[in-house]
Amino acid sequence: MNQTLVQKLTRTKPVDNTVETAPTNSNGLHRSIGLFPLTMIGVGATIGTGIFFTMVEAVPKAGPSVILSFLFAAITAGLTALCYAELSFRIPASGSSYSFAYATVGEFLAFIMAACLLLEYGLAASATAIGWSDYLNNFLNNAFGWHIPEVLRSPMIVSTPKGIEFHAGHINLPPVMLVCLCCLLLIRGTKESATTNAVMVMIKLAILIFFVVIAFSGFDINNFHPFFSPDNGVHITGMTGVTAAAATVFFSFIGLDTVATAGEEVRDPKRNVPIGILAALGIVTLFYLLVAVAAMGAQPAYKFAGQEAGLAVILQNVTGKTWPALVLAAGAVISVFSVTLVTIYGQTRILYAISKDGLISPSFRKVNPRTASPVHNTLIVCVVVGLVAGFVDATFLWDMVSMGTLTAFIVVSLAVPVMRKKENGKGTKGFRVPFGPYVVPGLSIVACLYLMFGLSMTTYTIFIIWMSAAVLTYFLYGMRNSRLNHAK
Repeated sequence: MNQTLVQKLTRTKPVDNTVETAPTNSNGLHRSIGLFPLTMIGVGATIGTGIFFTMVEAVPKAGPSVILSFLFAAITAGLTALCYAELSFRIPASGSSYSFAYATVGEFLAFIMAACLLLEYGLAASATAIGWSDYLNNFLNNAFGWHIPEVLRSPMIVSTPKGIEFHAGHINLPPVMLVCLCCLLLIRGTKESATTNAVMVMIKLAILIFFVVIAFSGFDINNFHPFFSPDNGVHITGMTGVTAAAATVFFSFIGLDTVATAGEEVRDPKRNVPIGILAALGIVTLFYLLVAVAAMGAQPAYKFAGQEAGLAVILQNVTGKTWPALVLAAGAVISVFSVTLVTIYGQTRILYAISKDGLISPSFRKVNPRTASPVHNTLIVCVVVGLVAGFVDATFLWDMVSMGTLTAFIVVSLAVPVMRKKENGKGTKGFRVPFGPYVVPGLSIVACLYLMFGLSMTTYTIFIIWMSAAVLTYFLYGMRNSRLNHAK
């Protein structure tokens, strides 16, 4: 009750309090997710974003060497995945990186981490919903010869080479509809959402295998020359272009964090969460590299810039027929649904965890006794995500999501040695990062910082503004209402 300011900022939530058993009443989340649907949550939140959409953003920066960009992003994510696996074994609670930070580096940094996660998940959900609109339009065109009117599938706020433009009367309606569908499904309950997601992910993987097989039939090794373009149109050359592209696509590995956000709803979380994280990473990396190589081999790098529904167009160009593009567009419509669904799910669970600790309004932790889902929380998230998706150009969103993801990964890496030091050699037996508590976490931090250098100054400016708002919120509300503020 009489804590000093420094004590309040650095107070930690005891690990024993974060490792919770399944609730026996109607006021908590239920442990209803097994290993397979948990792994599919990770795959569902990852595969689809980087492959279906960001090739259009990344290839103009790196050219054929975008393959290295995906590889660098995967290595960085792999280093952090090991840190996630160790921490999720010891802290199997909702909130993911936020819960890890709260148990190790203190309340203030945990709240800052929560702000990063909210930025990351909210904008990722909006960005993927926007990309879904392109594939839906491609599907409707190939199947029925009908386009969604431009005024109903283009945002009001658009980024152009000349600056920001406002198109009055425009709205990107398909993403708004997608967010509404995800909202209805999430309100029904977590188990039903996880099962639906697993089915959609299996369809997604089948569609990507279909793409790889057909794209390789039109493979041309000349599309990889020159591997490092001397001037690819945006004045980013050599390894600088590779780094910039890697920073853009890195948000695609948000799925690793999403697995950890489900910690409070997973059966046997100490076993299943670490395995789910590493399994999801392996599946994601394999498919990303296969699709990237196939796409670059089937189409010259210069054609990717500004291309809508890129993978579907590649198949149409390779085969000269519309049916492969129709199949892929239909698969993308289904699979990107799963990405948006899982990302919104992660956002709501982070808010639930923060609210449960008293740092934000208690309305975010209210759970419907019939569906065991935070309905009020879900509705608020979906309204915000839907508005951003409907009125803002996706160009503004990709790098901001990467910034939030990289920041979260750095904090997770820092938490490993802190947790080991607190345990003082007396920790619970289970998965541990190899080579001690410093080598892998240190490499993970260095890799994340390296990718951060590839982000734009605009991204840093917006990030600083968002963080300033988060700090203000903590000092005005969170610090005073924290549950630990009343601990004896």
